[in-house]
Amino acid sequence: MKQIILLSIVLFLNCSGAEDCPQNINILPMYGGVKKCKEQIEIDKDFLNECDRFFKNRNKAISHHLYRAWEYYYKNDFDTSMKRFNQAWLLDSTNADVYWGFGNILGRQLKFDESLIYFNKSLKLNAKNSKVWLSRGTSYAQMFIKNNDIKLLNKAIDNFRISVELDNKNVEAYSQLAIAYSYYMEKDSALVFLKITDKLDPNAINSEARKFILEK
Repeated sequence: MKQIILLSIVLFLNCSGAEDCPQNINILPMYGGVKKCKEQIEIDKDFLNECDRFFKNRNKAISHHLYRAWEYYYKNDFDTSMKRFNQAWLLDSTNADVYWGFGNILGRQLKFDESLIYFNKSLKLNAKNSKVWLSRGTSYAQMFIKNNDIKLLNKAIDNFRISVELDNKNVEAYSQLAIAYSYYMEKDSALVFLKITDKLDPNAINSEARKFILEK
């Protein structure tokens, strides 16, 4: 499998000096949506041909590149993660998890408005993934903290609620609901979700967040 990645990198470097080739597009979601130069189009074709040679089918190839993308994501290597998600997108542009990955990386880069575009794309393809609703809600929550617009907080809560409806064991979504409701003067809901969170995982909410939730 390493041969696929290495060859793709070599091919990309070989064309990186071409004046008409847009640069660094592989660290942007969907390659930035720009028109690729001839050399880059050939690289894509070679990559797909490699995958067809080394993997039993495209689904196996997509799974491999998604696995690698998340692996780099959790190592906080977002550029490499984006490259792997882009390769998965080349293999299947209808895969909901690819857009979830794009959105998560943008969120970690504090590009919350942009992240929503890709979470929406993911949910349009698969509205049953609890974790995508959690990610989307997190972006709304971060936008609320930045702008102090109660409408954004309400959207965050709506997303977190859908997340727990889809997965009643999603402890992170419950913890986010507890924290989100703490911004209201009435904290009954916050305490309810704190209790649920503690039942699932007593260590899910750190001491600072817990103090904020319990403040009257």
